[in-house]
Amino acid sequence: MGVLALELSAGSAPAHAALPPAQAGELAALLGRDLSKLAPGAGALDFSFAAAHFDPAEVLRPGWPLHRRLLELLPPVMGPDHHARLIAFGADAHGHVPLPFQAEPGLRGGSLRVLPFLLSGDPHTLLAVGERLEEALLDTGMAQADTALLAQQAFGAKVEHARYLTVHDLAAMVALQYANQGLQHLWPVIETALMARAEETWLDAPPEPLLRYAGGEAHIALFEPQAWRARYAPGLSDEARLERAYHHFQARQQQLAAILEAHGIAVTFAYCPGNDDARQTLRA
Repeated sequence: MGVLALELSAGSAPAHAALPPAQAGELAALLGRDLSKLAPGAGALDFSFAAAHFDPAEVLRPGWPLHRRLLELLPPVMGPDHHARLIAFGADAHGHVPLPFQAEPGLRGGSLRVLPFLLSGDPHTLLAVGERLEEALLDTGMAQADTALLAQQAFGAKVEHARYLTVHDLAAMVALQYANQGLQHLWPVIETALMARAEETWLDAPPEPLLRYAGGEAHIALFEPQAWRARYAPGLSDEARLERAYHHFQARQQQLAAILEAHGIAVTFAYCPGNDDARQTLRA
C-alpha cells in the first residue's frame, strides 16, 4: 500500500478532483514505470491506482479503506496465464467521480494531497518488493520529472514535489507534522487505531484532555467546571484566568475530536461529574 504524494505550492489548489480515463491510465503507466525502477520486480505485480487526490487523513484510517477498495475493485484473475495488470480509477467520461474515490470536501485545502496505489500478486514477489519500497521510498522515492509534470498539468495545480511513499512512510510524515503542531500526544491514539485497532490506549497527559481509545472508538472525558479545576488547575484561584483556561480546554477537546474523526475514528464524549472516577467513567 502506498501513495503518490503531491506537495502543492502555497495557495495552489487542484482544479480537478480526479482524472478522466485517458489521463488516469497515462499517469498510472508512469507510476508503474517509476516503481519498477525503484523496486525491481514491481513490474510483475498488479498495480491499481486511484487517480484522485485525498487528504492524508483519508488514507490513514482504520482498515485502510481506500486501499481496501482498490483491492476489492481489482478484477479476478482469469486462467493460469496471468500477466501483471495496470488498472486506474478516476472520473468517468462525464467528469463525475465515483463514490469510493470522492474526497471529503471538509478535508480539502491542505498543501499535501495523496493518490493511493496498491501492488498485489504473487506473495513472494510482493514481499520482496514491499521490503525494498519500505527501505527506499522515504529517501529515494521522488517521482520522475515527466510523472510530476503530468500530475501537475492533469490536476491543474502547481506541484512543488511529487514523491512515492508507503503508507508507513506517510504515517511517519504525518506523525512528525502533528508533533510540530503540538499534537504529539494524540498520535499514539491514531497509530493504535491504524496498526492495532482492537487494542486499548490512553491519552492521559495533563493539560491535554483525558481520552481512551478502545473498541474502535475514542472516548473523551467531558468534565464539569469544578471537576476540570480539580484535575487541571488545583492551584489556580483567579476566576477570570480559570474561565479562559476552561474555554481553551474545551476548544482543545473539539480540536482533538475533529482530528480523530478526520482519521475515521468515531468519537464520543463521556460526562464526568468528578475527577477521581474519570478513568472509570471512560471504561464504562
